[in-house]
Amino acid sequence: MRHGFPAGRTVYAVAPVLAAALAHIGPAATWLPELRRRRFPGLAGRGSPGHVALTFDDGPDPVSTPRFLDVLDGLGVRATFFVLGENVARHPAQARELVRRGHELAVHGWTHDRPWWPSPVRDTRDLRRAVRVVAEVAGSAPRWYRPPYGILTSGRWAAARRAGLRPVLWTAWGKDWRHDATPTSVRATVAADLRGGGTILLHDTDHASAPGSWRAALGALPDIVRDCREAGLTVGPLGEHGTRGAPVTSVATVTAVSAGTAGTVGTASFRSPAPG
Repeated sequence: MRHGFPAGRTVYAVAPVLAAALAHIGPAATWLPELRRRRFPGLAGRGSPGHVALTFDDGPDPVSTPRFLDVLDGLGVRATFFVLGENVARHPAQARELVRRGHELAVHGWTHDRPWWPSPVRDTRDLRRAVRVVAEVAGSAPRWYRPPYGILTSGRWAAARRAGLRPVLWTAWGKDWRHDATPTSVRATVAADLRGGGTILLHDTDHASAPGSWRAALGALPDIVRDCREAGLTVGPLGEHGTRGAPVTSVATVTAVSAGTAGTVGTASFRSPAPG
C-alpha cells in the first residue's frame, strides 16, 4: 500500500494541471468539422440558404492581394477578408484598397501563431491591437473574428468577447495552402463540402502557406463563383450572409460540449496543417 501513495499524490498533483489544460484547449474541438456543423452552426458560418459567404485569410499582401481584388471586381463579387494586424500595419495602403473596393475587413489576429499555451493577457492585448488597426483602416469596428488555424481556445473566446467580435470559422475550404495545390484541386475540394448557406475559406496570400500557393486559389476563384451561381446561390461577404456567428458569451457552453471530444481525441487532433 505504501508504494501506492506516491502515485496517488502524483495523480492529485497533476489533476489540476490537466483540468486547466482542458479548459484552455477544450473549445478548440470546434475545429472538428462535424462537431462544428452539428452543434455550432453559427460558428461554422451557416447563413441564408441562398447565399454563400466568400472569405479570405492572412492578408493583406501587396503582391497577391491586388490580383484577387481585380478578379473579384471582374466577377462582381465582394468578400470578407480576415486580415492579420501585423500585415495591416505593414501594408495600410493595401488594407485601405480592400475597403475602397467594397470588401469587408474582419480580424484574424495580430500574428499567425498557435496558442497551445494559455496566455489570457497576451490574447486580449493582441486581439485588441488588431481590432484597433483594422478599425482605423476600415473606418468602423470589425464584426468578425477567425483565429489562426481555426483554433479557438478559451482565452481567445474571452478576448473576442471583450473586443466585441463574433467568432466564425468555415464550412468549406480549398486546402489552397498546400505546395501541391492547383486550381483544379482547390475547386474540387471546395465543391465537396459546399452547400447553400455555407462559408468558403481561401487565402489571398502565402503568408503562412507554401510559397506561391495563392496562385491556386486565384486560378480557382472564377470557377468557384461560377459553380455557386449555376447552383442558384448568391456569393458575397459575411455581412450579407445572414449568420450571427458564434455568440461571444458561449465559451462555457462550447467547453462543456466539446470536453468529451477533446478528452478522447486529444490535443494532437487540433494540430491542423492548414494555415487558416
